Amino acid sequence: MANKQTISDRVLVGNYINGDEASLSILINRHQQRLFSFIYTKVKDKDITEDVFQDTFIKVIKTLKKGKYNEEGKFLPWVMRIAHNLVIDHFRKSNRMPAFRNTDEFDIFSVLGDGNLNAEKQLIQEQIFSDVKELVNELPEEQKEVLVMRMYKDMSFKEISENTGVSINTALGRMRYALINMRKLIKKHKLILVN
Repeated sequence: MANKQTISDRVLVGNYINGDEASLSILINRHQQRLFSFIYTKVKDKDITEDVFQDTFIKVIKTLKKGKYNEEGKFLPWVMRIAHNLVIDHFRKSNRMPAFRNTDEFDIFSVLGDGNLNAEKQLIQEQIFSDVKELVNELPEEQKEVLVMRMYKDMSFKEISENTGVSINTALGRMRYALINMRKLIKKHKLILVN
């Protein structure tokens, strides 16, 4: 029997669907830290984070039990998308959508970043990436600079602030406007970012 830690998410998901309850515990333990941090960065409240975390896995369990999990997707990005949607639901219910949500960047870029694609989807993906890059080039220089550092170089806002010589708040503001402008450009060019 392989060491549980070396078993891939895909195998664990399959085992769970086939009735091995313990596989779900391994999956939860494996990803809880990242998922918890991801939710917390959005809601900034420990209790709400715990609620969303629980709801995410209730939804995961229901989806897996119904056999509706899509094997093409990677498990963690799929779970994070569920959490992301639940966070948005939470803000809608409480009528306080945050002024700056880096949830937008999650939408566009994480949906694009799935390595498990067939050839046709890969081509569509590459087209979307090049379309998005062209849109990025249409942004004002200072917004483009922040977006590229954040998205393509994976820099923190602290690092961006140090590199550009502006405050973290200014960097956040530029990112926010970059995302607003990206959304406008996507609408203007009638780009479809879901494949």
